[in-house]
Amino acid sequence: MNEGLPVAKKQANSIPRFEPMQYWRKLCWVTPQICLSGDLPEGAAKGRGLDQWTAAGITHIVDTRLEHSDEKFVVEHASDLGYTWVGVDDHGGRQPDSWFDQGVTASVAALAEPDGKVMIHCHMGVNRGPSMGFAAMLATGHDPLTALDTIRECRPIAALMYAEDAVAWFHRSRGSDAWVAENQTKAVRDWLNANPVDTDWISSRLWHQGG
Repeated sequence: MNEGLPVAKKQANSIPRFEPMQYWRKLCWVTPQICLSGDLPEGAAKGRGLDQWTAAGITHIVDTRLEHSDEKFVVEHASDLGYTWVGVDDHGGRQPDSWFDQGVTASVAALAEPDGKVMIHCHMGVNRGPSMGFAAMLATGHDPLTALDTIRECRPIAALMYAEDAVAWFHRSRGSDAWVAENQTKAVRDWLNANPVDTDWISSRLWHQGG
């Protein structure tokens, strides 16, 4: 599954360059309780990756990949760790409210537990995981634009393709005033347009180096 497709074409020279591989499976704490990353590595390294997550205090995983689930592995190797699979395709179109409902409900429940910390991830940590993390931040009281700035600062490869869907879901689910909902959704759309990520380049680097 190519985590970064489809992608709008942007001016390449206006987008900062960095090495995506260093962020793929990096634990990126966007709040003291919400962490974003890519998925666990395959093979023998998977156990070491899971150990890293538990050592960091992760108590629950929200996995947004449609293409794979680590539930059996997690149950076998870290049975105390909560696991919620809410897989969707990274198709670039609109993501349904039900996806955000399920992922955010699991995240908020985990965060309500004593010492609760949730890992929200997809495959590469570019679109689905960061977008769900953004939705969880909205649900826990974070300002939309501040949350986007925080996610991008912590995780430069986060394209957040479904962030506009997330903020629209947030306001629909809470019956927000139409003016507030429209203006915040537009503000998120404008932020995404003003802060593009070259996902073609990121995906090609990650796939080339071991995706």
